[in-house]
Amino acid sequence: MKITTNNLMKSRLSKSLAGVTLCFSLFTAGTLITTPQAAFAASQTKSTATATSSKADSIISLGKRYLGVRYKFGASTGNTSAFDCSSFTQYVYGKNGVSLPRSSKQQSQVGTYVPKDQLKPGDLVFFYSPIHHVGIYMGNGKILHTYGSPGVTISDMNTGWWKNNYKTARRVLK
Repeated sequence: MKITTNNLMKSRLSKSLAGVTLCFSLFTAGTLITTPQAAFAASQTKSTATATSSKADSIISLGKRYLGVRYKFGASTGNTSAFDCSSFTQYVYGKNGVSLPRSSKQQSQVGTYVPKDQLKPGDLVFFYSPIHHVGIYMGNGKILHTYGSPGVTISDMNTGWWKNNYKTARRVLK
């Protein structure tokens, strides 16, 4: 076979085309192998976030059913005719499968710390120093809690006493 410029160019083109095809095939095969794993991991993360959000919604929804129920310091655990702040959070979280200790101070030591600017619905928020009040963060600066004459109520934690006495927050939902 006589080697000509034309034959040499065809040979190089064929080899280049074969190389590109091989690279594309390997890339595609790699994508097919890793995509299901990546998709599974992403779905697990989304599933966990959705489950947490759903549980927070359930806790808040249950808590809202008790709006107006009177406040009583030292209310008995499980009593739904009167709550103090920590018996209220202990009750509504407990009904959603999350066990909390009895006092607000004890509750402030479970879960993980959350900075105020990263609060999510369902987080526990704590007030005063030393801590002696707890509420449930609802989103948009609102808390569901109980105290004094309003009993179970919703307050804006970014105003008044609540703003001035905010102490910390904990995430107990996973």
